[in-house]
Amino acid sequence: MGRARENLKMTGKLAVVAAGMFVFGYALIPIYKHICEMTGINILAIGEREVPGSSRAAANSQVDLSRTITVEFDANAHGPWEFKPAVASVKVHPGELATVMYEFQNVQNRTMAAQAIPSYAPRNAAAHFNKLECFCFNQYTLAAGEKKQWPVAFVIDPRLPRDVTTITLSYTFFEVGGKMPAPPSAAAPVLAPAQQETRS
Repeated sequence: MGRARENLKMTGKLAVVAAGMFVFGYALIPIYKHICEMTGINILAIGEREVPGSSRAAANSQVDLSRTITVEFDANAHGPWEFKPAVASVKVHPGELATVMYEFQNVQNRTMAAQAIPSYAPRNAAAHFNKLECFCFNQYTLAAGEKKQWPVAFVIDPRLPRDVTTITLSYTFFEVGGKMPAPPSAAAPVLAPAQQETRS
């Protein structure tokens, strides 16, 4: 009789624990989203509010048709591989969503893991350049000779200072496990592809 009562108590405790776990799991997603939006940790949560046309778009994410920003793209490959943007530049309005592809090929005869680090010129543009999707968020493993195309989706904050009319987005692609290079200097000249190959 005593054992049956203990078993019943234990069953009741387990049921309470299971119910608590279910409630916690159900509430975890909205709690996580709320925390990310408050702290700004999740760039995708921030970007969702800033994409024009989004149902959650904030008032300051309206497309500013009175201004046009030229965004230039640069690629620096530290190693024996090919890395370049599909286009040299695009013109966008602040608040307008744009996507540009970058092309990469591992020309070595071995598998490699690599990652890109971005930099901006002028430097004060970095705080207003919101990347919603970017290959620089992750490391990638590519087989010998493998080719990849990766997107960069971005929105320029309309609060960008009005004296900034051109932004250069530069990526340095390096092999993971090797020595990490410093981001390219904003003052450094952009090299032509032939010059980059000569320096490599």
